[in-house]
Amino acid sequence: MLRYIGRRLLIAVPTLFLVITAAFFMMRAAPGGPFDSDRKLLPEIEANVLAKYGLNKPLGAQYLDYLVGVAHGDLGPSLKYRDKTVLEILKQNYPVSLKLGLSAMLVATVVGVSLGVAAALRQNRMVDNLVMAIAILGVCIPTFVTAPLLVLAIASKLGWLPTAGWNDGALPNLVLPVTVLALPQIAVISRLTRAGMIEVLRSNYIRTARAKGLPEGVIVRRHALRAAILPLVSYLGPACAGLITGSLVVERIFNLPGLGKFFVISALQRDYTVVMGMVIVYAALILLLNLLSDLLQAVLDPRVRLA
Repeated sequence: MLRYIGRRLLIAVPTLFLVITAAFFMMRAAPGGPFDSDRKLLPEIEANVLAKYGLNKPLGAQYLDYLVGVAHGDLGPSLKYRDKTVLEILKQNYPVSLKLGLSAMLVATVVGVSLGVAAALRQNRMVDNLVMAIAILGVCIPTFVTAPLLVLAIASKLGWLPTAGWNDGALPNLVLPVTVLALPQIAVISRLTRAGMIEVLRSNYIRTARAKGLPEGVIVRRHALRAAILPLVSYLGPACAGLITGSLVVERIFNLPGLGKFFVISALQRDYTVVMGMVIVYAALILLLNLLSDLLQAVLDPRVRLA
């Protein structure tokens, strides 16, 4: 297994290199610049500012300088936020997105797996039809629709929860954004779990377990569920990375200081270094969580061999 992990980590290095290269040149190809504004800078001031951040160099030299900085763990200074580095900005805003994303994924996994198992055990009955209807609604209705509706109904009309704000991550402020983030994931997870459970429940070893007289609850928990969630494990890696790197819609509607909102604002302002830093974090998370998913699959399924 250690050999496999080492090989995957070695493969991750050129993958990250390609991501950084593509993002760097795409950002530079976009029209406009970080210091463009309605108020035009004087030529000598603009030249000094560009020289300070190394933007007066040829594009190839800027690219090589950036690669050297990344290799040394330096993502550079922000071009729009004075006296702040990209790492400082990430440290300040990442805890919000991390707490929201992990909470939403935990809720989605518990609820989605429970609904999927219930639907599979009662296939083509009322419970199954109801779960699948909820799943379809969860997939089809986007978060920019569910978020305002929940704010209007639960926060504004009933006054049960705050309409917006972070408040240091207090539970009342987490409920609505976590719910909005979790709903689409619950829909996907319940469908994956249902499909996996139906396939496993028809397998020969489950028939053998029933023939031996094992209780249905034991068969589901100890035998069927472990095999049924294998497709779900593959899905959770990228899904978790997407959630914990922030959601623009949810963070804007609930006025949360997370990475999603920061990423879009920085992209619009052409803050190259901040956007690049967030792209690198997202790519690294995808690679790491995909590796963890593969390792977990090997633990759950003895047939999987990590060569």
